[in-house]
Amino acid sequence: MTSTKKQTQVRLEQDVLAVGKAAAAARGLDFNRYVAQLIAEDTTGARAAGMTAAQRLIDEHGAFLDDLEQQLDAPYAEHQPGAAA
Repeated sequence: MTSTKKQTQVRLEQDVLAVGKAAAAARGLDFNRYVAQLIAEDTTGARAAGMTAAQRLIDEHGAFLDDLEQQLDAPYAEHQPGAAA
């Protein structure tokens, strides 16, 4: 069985490559699979659909999420005993 995949070369700035590799690792993907997934998501509309859904969530529940974030952060905002001032 032969692969239909083609190899290509991409030139990236060192910092872009580093954050790309870190993002791939955070998702449990090798860098090549990560790039292929980004391209597929971008060209099939999956990425746009996800962004639309995320924006709808923020629009509908943003105030609740902001309040929840403040509640979760509150214990860390208070002065902790023994912490440097």
